[in-house]
Amino acid sequence: MLEVLYEDNHLIAVNKKPSEIVQGDRTGDKPLGEYVKEYLKSNYQKPGNVFLGVIHRLDRPVSGVIVFARTGKALSRMNDLFRENQVSKFYWAITREAPFEEEAVLEHYLRKDEKKNKSFAFNTNVKGSKLARLRYRLVNRSDNYSLLEVELLTGRHHQIRCQLSRIGCPVKGDLKYGFPRSNPDSSISLHARRISFIHPVSKTKISIVAPPPQDNLWNALTAESD
Repeated sequence: MLEVLYEDNHLIAVNKKPSEIVQGDRTGDKPLGEYVKEYLKSNYQKPGNVFLGVIHRLDRPVSGVIVFARTGKALSRMNDLFRENQVSKFYWAITREAPFEEEAVLEHYLRKDEKKNKSFAFNTNVKGSKLARLRYRLVNRSDNYSLLEVELLTGRHHQIRCQLSRIGCPVKGDLKYGFPRSNPDSSISLHARRISFIHPVSKTKISIVAPPPQDNLWNALTAESD
């Protein structure tokens, strides 16, 4: 079942499940975008092909809010907003270790290894690297885990996963970046919680929030969290 978070004539936002892919890849699995097209076609009795523009992506094991464009105008203008860093993106991440500081800005230089589909973080600029910045704060903690809110200040490949791992706080379930065990459903405990921007057509402020996955750990750590 598709969980629609926001919908108008120009945009539609849904809550992506950890197992879903945003666009088709070599696995051949049906992408989320196709489910959204089917929803729009059925809901609005649209004949023929349905336009749907992919604006941004989330890694397959990550859950949370993802926004699609329903018109070419919206797609072009949203692409401009992302390129000009006019979109606020907040994530929740569950880690075993708590960071040394409860709130801080992390700044690293990330270099992507295409063959391994993995990024590596450096403290100084190295050949092929790009500056990556994020802001985090410790929201909650239990006996075994911590909940961090992360604001992305740049958009790099696997940025949150890589930078949190670099400070000794890999995301729960993220084997690629140093967590010792996978989650039972192959997800990682990283959730795109909120996205905010100026609507590309109406010019009003839009803020879209996605509920986290429903399991005991998420429920316990996010209870009463903003």
